Amino acid sequence: MSLPSASGPLLVPYYEHPSVRPAEWDALIAAAPRLHAVVLNPASGPGERPDPAFAEVAERLRTADVRVLGYADTDYGRRPMTDVVRELSRHRAWYGTDGAFLDQVASGEAEFTYYRRLATAAWGLGCGTLALNHGTVPHPSYARIADVLVTFEGPWATYRRNHLPPWTGAGARLCHLVYGVPAGVDLAASARERGATLHCAVPGVGDHPWGTLPHALKATGSR
Repeated sequence: MSLPSASGPLLVPYYEHPSVRPAEWDALIAAAPRLHAVVLNPASGPGERPDPAFAEVAERLRTADVRVLGYADTDYGRRPMTDVVRELSRHRAWYGTDGAFLDQVASGEAEFTYYRRLATAAWGLGCGTLALNHGTVPHPSYARIADVLVTFEGPWATYRRNHLPPWTGAGARLCHLVYGVPAGVDLAASARERGATLHCAVPGVGDHPWGTLPHALKATGSR
C-alpha cells in the first residue's frame, strides 16, 4: 500500500466529533503540510457502526496527503487480541485508515510477544503505519515492529522537569504527547533535545486533554 507523503512533525490525537467542532477539523486539515498523522477516534475506537462525519474528515485528510491512524486501546496487553484486531479492521473498512494508533501499550519485554502478534495482524489488514503509545520509554524490542513509539504522554509540568532516559533502540521515530502546554512554548525544540522528531502539544487538561488542538492550529473562534 502506498503511504501518504506528509512528513511534518505533528502527530495529533484529536478526539472531538466533526459535527460538534467543524471549525477545528477544518483548521486541522488546513495544516496538512505540518502533520505527520492524525489519530481518528470516533468512540474510544471505531464504534459499533460507521459514522459518516468521521468518514468525511478521514477522506479529506487522505486527500490532503495526511496519514489517518485508527485508535484502539490494548489495555497494556490484557485486552483480547481478537477485539483489537476487529476494531482495526473496522477502522480500515469504514474510514480507510492508513494505519493504527495503539493506546495503553505495555513497555516491558514480557508483553512484547502480544504486540508482535498484534503488529503482524495489523499488517495483514493493510495497516501501513503502526504507532504504539507506551507513554514512557519501552524496551528496545518494540522498535522492531513500530514506525512510531510514543515515549512520553503527560502534563507539561512533568515534561519540563524531567529528562527522559536515553533511547537505546533504533528503527522507529519517537513521539512526545504533552498536554497543559502554555501558549508560546516551543515543544518541538524540547522534543528534539529528548530525541523525539514527532510531537503534539495541546493546552487541554483534565480527563480529556485531547479534545483541544495544538495552539498553532486552533481554529478562529474555537472554545
